[in-house]
Amino acid sequence: MQVTVDTLLAGARLDTALAKLAGVPRTHVAKAIHAGHVLRNGVVAKGSDTVIGGDRIDYEIDAPPPLNARPESIPLEIVFEDQSLLVVNKPAGMVTHPAHGAYSGTLVNALLGHVADLPVGEGEEAPLRPGLVHRLDRDTSGLLVVAKTPRALELLGRAMQQRLISRRYVGIALGTVSPPSGSLAGGIGRDPRHRQRMAVREAGKHAVTHYNTLELLRGATELAFELETGRTHQIRVHIAALGYPLLNDTAYGHGDHRVALPGQALHAGRLAFRHPLTGEPLVFEVDPPLEYAAAKELFRV
Repeated sequence: MQVTVDTLLAGARLDTALAKLAGVPRTHVAKAIHAGHVLRNGVVAKGSDTVIGGDRIDYEIDAPPPLNARPESIPLEIVFEDQSLLVVNKPAGMVTHPAHGAYSGTLVNALLGHVADLPVGEGEEAPLRPGLVHRLDRDTSGLLVVAKTPRALELLGRAMQQRLISRRYVGIALGTVSPPSGSLAGGIGRDPRHRQRMAVREAGKHAVTHYNTLELLRGATELAFELETGRTHQIRVHIAALGYPLLNDTAYGHGDHRVALPGQALHAGRLAFRHPLTGEPLVFEVDPPLEYAAAKELFRV
């Protein structure tokens, strides 16, 4: 396989850059480098090499092991639970479901440790996502609804498709966002230059994000986001495309060593929907984590 280093990864270690570009765990990259199976511009590479934009990297990396979802004893912050569903507050830094590079310690592992027989939907990856109605990025904190029965999974999945589940996020964007409110529309698809990033693309899946300003900060803006669709990295991609990447978003902007957040300053703070069996309106709200609040204080006017 061959990849080309883009400018966003310029200055990174080769092993770190290749793990991101190839979408494989860094340990697999290290083994390939040790075996001499990674070339940088035609020369056998070292993991500590510093890459620059335009570098051509040829590599041969062993396929990662098969994925599975197993129960693990991991604490969960459960906001609501009954016989049909539960609502949890996922911490930033926790992957939602098993994936290459995250074989354990995910929210699904924790959920299976709490409810052993979560329902599995349809699709090739469904066994890795039992009970999940929607997902959050690893470094996004906040609310998720999880189905405990096949019927609840079916009805909640249908409600999500029909846009009957309301999700509200708060995030800190760099710069003074202009206009202060609006709707961001643009198809989202895989970035052809970086397998782990998404991009606004004409051929991408339809996506719409509504936003409005909550507070003007010094060199930043706290925004509220409402999702009309639910694409991978949707908020992060749309707001970065507008020119205001989220604070500490290393994929679509840049990191900030002053904050304790593991990644982007984004929190899914409000979730509203009707109970799939009773029809009762349910509304849940949780405050952002302390690390988000501390990061916000850095930009107070």
